[in-house]
Amino acid sequence: MNDWTTFGRVDADGTVYVKTAEGDRVVGSWQAGTPEEGLAHFARRFADLVTEVELVEARLKSGAADAAHSLSSVKRLRTQLDEAHVVGDIDGLTARLERLATLADEKAGEARAAREVARTEALARKTALVEEAEKIAADATGWKTAGDRLKEILDEWKTIRGVDKKTDGELWKRFAAARDGFTRRRGAHFATLDGQRKQAQTAKEDLVKEAESLAESTEWSSTANRLKELMTEWKAAPRAAKEAEQRLWERFRAAQDAFFTKRSEVFSARDAEYQGNLEKKQAILAELEAVDVDADARGAQNKLRDAQAAWHEAGRVPREASASLDRRWRAAEERIRVAMDSAWRKTSPQDNPLLRQMRDQVAEAEQRLERAKAAGDNRRIKEAEQALASKKQFLALAEQAN
Repeated sequence: MNDWTTFGRVDADGTVYVKTAEGDRVVGSWQAGTPEEGLAHFARRFADLVTEVELVEARLKSGAADAAHSLSSVKRLRTQLDEAHVVGDIDGLTARLERLATLADEKAGEARAAREVARTEALARKTALVEEAEKIAADATGWKTAGDRLKEILDEWKTIRGVDKKTDGELWKRFAAARDGFTRRRGAHFATLDGQRKQAQTAKEDLVKEAESLAESTEWSSTANRLKELMTEWKAAPRAAKEAEQRLWERFRAAQDAFFTKRSEVFSARDAEYQGNLEKKQAILAELEAVDVDADARGAQNKLRDAQAAWHEAGRVPREASASLDRRWRAAEERIRVAMDSAWRKTSPQDNPLLRQMRDQVAEAEQRLERAKAAGDNRRIKEAEQALASKKQFLALAEQAN
């Protein structure tokens, strides 16, 4: 340790002096003991000041202390030193405090510059966040994503320090206004959407009711077409609320499935019936095509008459087989007609038994048509009309040939 007592003296009357570059300065009086004890007492006071200066210096150089606060402490110690009742190296400690004051002032300037940079950066960050929030409030339509982003902006906002209170308050007002504007616009959107969904639900309920009313229909073609139209209308209609949409869709699909399942069952049964009819007509054709028309034209004509009745009684066949079957039938008829023409040319009209038979067949066909009309059976009427037209055609050809 330094012997600070060397920087002081005590005169004969007990007055204590400290030595400085400007001369000795009275710092107190000592009457309680020897001069050496007095100097030691005032030197300990000086040592306390040195310890305080060293502490300020250490904290300042380590960066643990605020530079402005350190500068204030240095100035306070410098002022105290001018009148301090101590014995020690006053000039050395004064020079040391002057150096500390310069250092503290420099660090305080650096701290002010750093704070200004940080304030500028913080201001820029908060301004950017405010501008982003205002853009979201004005333009965003991805409501969940935008709402989540506004929460993130708020969380980030809370971490930013350094903006002066006034400016920070003004920016906060802008952010709060943007957030409130977004909330109102989002609320209005969903209110409108709810209204649209209610309208969509009403429209789809009407579609479901109509589909359910058609589920038991047996008007296969027209009902199937209408159900397809309802499906198109369903797809074009806006969506209802999620639960209502699902519930209505299940009812709509159930009604359609009920109709098309029943139609499929009926068509399957009809296809089985038509297949049986096809087999009957194929057998009739095979027998008619096997007739030897050259050997017995009259017998062929009788076979054709019987075949015509059996043909019409057999009923409808599958559509894909109808055309080829009709071509075979016409070819068989034409083959017999040609043979009949040849035979009729050899017989007078009055004696021609084939003409008489054909007139009888025409009369019989007319009676069958009348019975079908009386029964109101459209299918039988159509078949009877076709049979009558065919027999009249053959009769006219036969009469012309004779």
